[in-house]
Amino acid sequence: MSAALEDTIVAIGSGSGGALRGVIRISGPDAFRCVEPWLELRETPATFGRRSAMAAALAKVADRQLACDLYYWPDDRSYTRQPSIEIHTIGSPPLLEELVAAACRHGARMAEPGEFTLRAFLAGRLDLTQAEAVLGVIDAEGDARLKQSLAQLAGGLSSPLAEARRQLLELLAHLEAGLDFVEEDIEFISSAALCAQLQDAQRCVEQSLMQLSGRDAGEKAIKVVFCGAPNVGKSSLFNAVLGESAAIVADLAGTTRDTLQKSIVIGGEPVALIDTAGREEVAAGPQQSAQRLGSDQVSRADLRIICFDASRAATDAEWRLWNESPEDRRLLVLTKGDLATATITAGITTSVATGAGIAALRAAIAEKLAALPAADDATASRCRASLEQATNSLAAALNAAQCGLGEELIAVEIRMALSELGRVVGAIATDDILDVIFSRFCIGK
Repeated sequence: MSAALEDTIVAIGSGSGGALRGVIRISGPDAFRCVEPWLELRETPATFGRRSAMAAALAKVADRQLACDLYYWPDDRSYTRQPSIEIHTIGSPPLLEELVAAACRHGARMAEPGEFTLRAFLAGRLDLTQAEAVLGVIDAEGDARLKQSLAQLAGGLSSPLAEARRQLLELLAHLEAGLDFVEEDIEFISSAALCAQLQDAQRCVEQSLMQLSGRDAGEKAIKVVFCGAPNVGKSSLFNAVLGESAAIVADLAGTTRDTLQKSIVIGGEPVALIDTAGREEVAAGPQQSAQRLGSDQVSRADLRIICFDASRAATDAEWRLWNESPEDRRLLVLTKGDLATATITAGITTSVATGAGIAALRAAIAEKLAALPAADDATASRCRASLEQATNSLAAALNAAQCGLGEELIAVEIRMALSELGRVVGAIATDDILDVIFSRFCIGK
């Protein structure tokens, strides 16, 4: 992103489409000069220009005046640490675009995607993980993802790491001071204190790595859902693939009345295996709730294991489920292969009684999952890699300290750990990473 940070930028800050209220956002050294020619304040607070303020105003649009509210923040109070203005008025897209054009005619330029948040990051208002969390809040689908992004925005991951990094910087300063006076009998930090502080830092980084991995596994586990008609053997097959008797199995139809989820690793990927109630054309009583839960899981599945009973002909409803499922997200499995009488040749034939086909099914699931498009997980992957490298460097530093291998080697490993932690908390960031992150924002953020 080749943004000139001393330019004054402007953009529509509210959502696309018409609305009761719309927002124009302006930030930069000349923010107020860009609106003075076409915006008349109805009142001017005594502290205006020195403190945050709100004032009623009239904007000149064509040959008319438009009532609006102006919000002003001086540089030490604003999101970007630059003088910033927001104009709140009627949320008509053509009207908002005309106000943006007016600001551009008087010295502002259109903001690039994410440029407001980039300026906040460069000014120290946000670290890199918090900047990405802004985008996460905007794009969140569901309460879990929203809570995760809000925690990240509040510093849930970066705060303890920033403290660990600060302590490591102090530790490195002691070590380098000792190296400067290596010929003199001065001990800036004892061996015991050095090891204790390295252990504390390593523990903090490992806990953050576990927190990130656990959060990520909950969000990113691929959903593989077993579905089909009642009593086709879904639960038995679920248990066989899982390798344990988690689901209740009986000869009676309708045994499964709730969804059951278990975690497993298939093909190196964390997978959530989900067993559902048999799909019926008509269901009454508790089965109605089971059908609703099952349908919800099937609709959100990354891969559907559609089960047909090989001991009988498939019904129209079963074929409809198959035909309605996306081709790259479905897998046909014939259960009760040891009792097969049907003439279906497609799919994978299995038998829980004999164990036939279970390994082939697991392999087919792994193949299907490998073909799925990769999820957009740049933040977690980048953070995880840096935390793993920081952990390794701290472990090497601790080992060097315990073995008395010399302060030079310890200092080298600490510097490497600091570099990786700096990437996580945003103290160190390359231009290409910044481009990737902030280009994903909309214009007015």
